[in-house]
Amino acid sequence: MKIIFSKKCLEYSDWHIESPERVRKAYEILKSKGYEFIEPEPASEADILKVHTKEHIERIKNGDFYDPDTPAYENIYEYAKLAVGGAIKAAEENGFSLMRPPGHHAGRNGVALGAATLGFCYFNNVAIAIKHLDLPTLIIDIDGHHGNGTQEIFYKDPKVIYISLHRYPHYPGTGRFSEANCFNFPLSSNTGDEKYLETLKKALSQVDIDKYEVIALSAGFDCHKGDLASLDLTSN
Repeated sequence: MKIIFSKKCLEYSDWHIESPERVRKAYEILKSKGYEFIEPEPASEADILKVHTKEHIERIKNGDFYDPDTPAYENIYEYAKLAVGGAIKAAEENGFSLMRPPGHHAGRNGVALGAATLGFCYFNNVAIAIKHLDLPTLIIDIDGHHGNGTQEIFYKDPKVIYISLHRYPHYPGTGRFSEANCFNFPLSSNTGDEKYLETLKKALSQVDIDKYEVIALSAGFDCHKGDLASLDLTSN
């Protein structure tokens, strides 16, 4: 599997909880194991417009927004475009995008489904990559937080099924119920490996995977023991 990565994504925000060190450590581990790395190109505005409104793009471009956990960093528009480009390249190469900033909380016009903030996200990377391919897609979101932006974007989309396993109640406060083509599996804190895998198998049993030409993994890793979502998963 090819890894899509640019060291440019490590250049900002060394003080924030969404730290470049998380990605740097993953890069170093993958490099030591001999994976092939591909440098992404920034996404075009036309690609981003397939998902987001012009108004949202302009706010990110101009730094014209205030969000307590998603800062308007200098040049964040360029970093966010590069992360989107990484997701698109991963979709084209059947690879894995090891990029930041993340994306699944970003809705069409910014905050989604009544959430208070953007949750470290600027553009919805996985959603834009899926729109770029424009094929029947199954999204499996394993981040410990519900992907409210992704659900908002693909709600009732006949080409897409969205599955999310996440802690609830927890940020962003959404994903308690399944709705239409969006299948949500809320989990309590300290779920652990056995219950998590049991729930994942149940989730996958509800869809016919053979109907989908693309399986998109929206991969956050904060379910791990001691991380933000506190689901108590281990490396096993």
